[in-house]
Amino acid sequence: MRFNLTDVQGLIRERRSVRPEQFKPRKVHREQIEALIEAANWAPTHGQTEPWRFKVFTESGLEMLQMKLAEAYRRTSKEDSFLQSKYDRIKDRYLFASAGILVYMKRQASEKIPEVEEILAVGCAVQNMSLIATSYGMSLFWSSGSAVYDNQFADELGVTLPDRILGVLYPGYPEGEWPEGRRQFWMTKVEWFTD
Repeated sequence: MRFNLTDVQGLIRERRSVRPEQFKPRKVHREQIEALIEAANWAPTHGQTEPWRFKVFTESGLEMLQMKLAEAYRRTSKEDSFLQSKYDRIKDRYLFASAGILVYMKRQASEKIPEVEEILAVGCAVQNMSLIATSYGMSLFWSSGSAVYDNQFADELGVTLPDRILGVLYPGYPEGEWPEGRRQFWMTKVEWFTD
């Protein structure tokens, strides 16, 4: 065996998503963000299109990103579902996170590879990032929703169709004890077909 299976399984099982509002004030450094993105670059990709792309926001750039996200949330919310508390949480997230990584899919020009396969490749890239974050003792929180998928928000950030924003990733160190994970038993999610 090339790698210790117990260590690899442990890394996978320990991966957590913790909201930035629950991060320690400890800063995530540029070199760590670069290591996350380098790991993303080794994700599987059909046709070797490597569709993952990133825009990294820190300091005043992160504050600007959060304001644009908050306004996108306001714009995409129905009047009866808009929550001022959610708007404020989105707008103020820069106070808790030291970086926001916009992740998007760069669509293959020929569109030969189905779009869903390109999106799945980006998901694999984010999983690679999450595992590296875990090895640093960090969480990588993947935020999505109607604001992230808003076309005006995408245009403001220079992401135009057929490319698609898939979320904003927030790396950070969870406050307190490492969160415990829970999953249903994996055997309840499998059907076997044999002779």
